Amino acid sequence: MYTASKAALATLVLALVATAAVRAQGVNGSISATATVQSPITVTGAQNLGFGNVFPGVAKTVAYSDATNSGQFSVTGQASTPVTYSFSLPTNLTSSGNNLPIGSWTGYLNTTNSTSGGSAITPSATPAGGTLSASGALYLFVGATVTPPVNLPAGSYTGTVTLTVSY
Repeated sequence: MYTASKAALATLVLALVATAAVRAQGVNGSISATATVQSPITVTGAQNLGFGNVFPGVAKTVAYSDATNSGQFSVTGQASTPVTYSFSLPTNLTSSGNNLPIGSWTGYLNTTNSTSGGSAITPSATPAGGTLSASGALYLFVGATVTPPVNLPAGSYTGTVTLTVSY
């Protein structure tokens, strides 16, 4: 009986060791980690929005299609990639604490440096979308109207138009 107990004990020990060995075996799985690096976006203020001489009490408009005076931006990035753009627009041009109201913003979006063949837009702080061309280019043109009050002092009035573009 002593031999039978030893045999039973040995069997029990072997079963426990085998079970532990089975539990110790791991089953592996794997995944790949991937990333696509995009070309960085660059935004260039290509041309300032210029109203030239304005006179108190006389509104002046510069159309986005005015090749000489419209504001123009050039964007480059990853070819054929969708982007989001938005503008920060001044409500006044200023000079020594005096305000020249600016508004009625107009704009144009195109994948070529032209104000034909693209889309009219309304520049605003609300994000809008566009797609870079097959060569990774996008062009935005802006125009607006200044409305000088009748008592506006003479001076050089300035403001900043900012275009923000992101993937």
